[in-house]
Amino acid sequence: MKAEQNELLTRIGPGTPCGALLRQYWQPVALLDEFDPLLEPRMAERPLKAVRLLGQDLVLFKDDQSRWGLIDRDCPHRGADLAFGRHEGDGVRCPFHGWKFDASGQCLETPGEPVGSKLCERVKQRSYPVMEQSGVLFAWMGEEGQAPPFPKFDCFAAPSSHVFAFKGMWQCNWLQAFEVGIDPSHTSFLHRFLNDESLEGIGDNPGGKQFRSASAGEFKGERWPMTRIMREFCQPEISFEQKPWGFQLTTLRPMTEDLTHVRVTHEIFPQTFVIPLSETLTITQMHVPIDDTHTYWYSFFTSFAGPVDKQAMRNQRTQYIPPPMYIPKSGRHNDWGFNPQEQRESTYLGMGEDDINVHDQWAVESMGAIQDRTREHLGTTDKVIMANRRLLLQAIATVQAGGSAPFMANPAESAHQQGPDTVDGIAPAGTWGTWWKAQAQAKRDGAPWIQHHKVPA
Repeated sequence: MKAEQNELLTRIGPGTPCGALLRQYWQPVALLDEFDPLLEPRMAERPLKAVRLLGQDLVLFKDDQSRWGLIDRDCPHRGADLAFGRHEGDGVRCPFHGWKFDASGQCLETPGEPVGSKLCERVKQRSYPVMEQSGVLFAWMGEEGQAPPFPKFDCFAAPSSHVFAFKGMWQCNWLQAFEVGIDPSHTSFLHRFLNDESLEGIGDNPGGKQFRSASAGEFKGERWPMTRIMREFCQPEISFEQKPWGFQLTTLRPMTEDLTHVRVTHEIFPQTFVIPLSETLTITQMHVPIDDTHTYWYSFFTSFAGPVDKQAMRNQRTQYIPPPMYIPKSGRHNDWGFNPQEQRESTYLGMGEDDINVHDQWAVESMGAIQDRTREHLGTTDKVIMANRRLLLQAIATVQAGGSAPFMANPAESAHQQGPDTVDGIAPAGTWGTWWKAQAQAKRDGAPWIQHHKVPA
């Protein structure tokens, strides 16, 4: 990749071409958990916090009528920091001169002005629409009045009882954070366990040991954990096809003449992937630029069986990635917890077994704050990475020319943006294509929150 292309794809602040593209899509801005007084006691008194998104400094707050406000952080009077504003129920007041703003950004009061002044009627701080979805607050950062319909993917269609959302910060650019998730080959190495433990007790909520969950189907009469399949069959056949949301990725690992392991995952353009966690649980993960060198990933865990245990899932993750900033305890400052003895004896990487997020974190942070892609030597397993970069460059050029961004930014495509189905399993080699679709349909048929309609006779 040329240096100017790398620069184009990684700079996302206001006025940048890639930033203009990303602003055509709804972006996560915070977890609802961050405003829950039971989890964050300070929010009981003052439900307001500073946030940074796409290189912009903002203030997010909830008023006494449960309306969300997301406004620029600098007071439009003299630029003081509204993150220190007085939350007065119906709005936020700047302590510098008392100017007050409601959730829409409208100035309500300029108390230092003469009696009868109409100044506040003419002042409005830039505000951004906010909506709640699946435990996350989403913001529209594009042009006012041009927000596309919100997508209807499974993680957003499922009821709250069946979705758990969490996030974590990585000290790197958004693109390298995202690219690890559309790389089907790395799981055979980065997440490899050198030994397998019993599958007993590993269910739909295995925490960091997610790759020890069993793949669907059997091999030689037994169920295999995913990590064993990834380890023993590490030269996958990767293909992809375009869908109304981006790409469907199919990864085949032939096991015998009769059996093959098939894993179907998805890229939702421009920054999301969907993967199976188990036979009844999926992960939808978005990669949201804080700025050019910091990224939040937001994960949605969606159950197609029973309700998720949110408290248990939250406790599993906060011990490694604590609120309120959600910065992992491991990082460059402590070599990501690297242990050479572990690397020799139990894991390929040597950075722990319980929190595999740190594996991906090391991979993307160790590249540097912004990866220098001019030094890469890509292989055949990187075909999806290359295709996605071409798609990004094309989409940026289209938006620069005044055209519409693709997929979720296109309202005409919204009706087709559902699912998407994933699978991880051992299939008959000759009929894996129909096998995986039957597995996906069975999972969907078993989901209590999906409406099933019989075809009329």
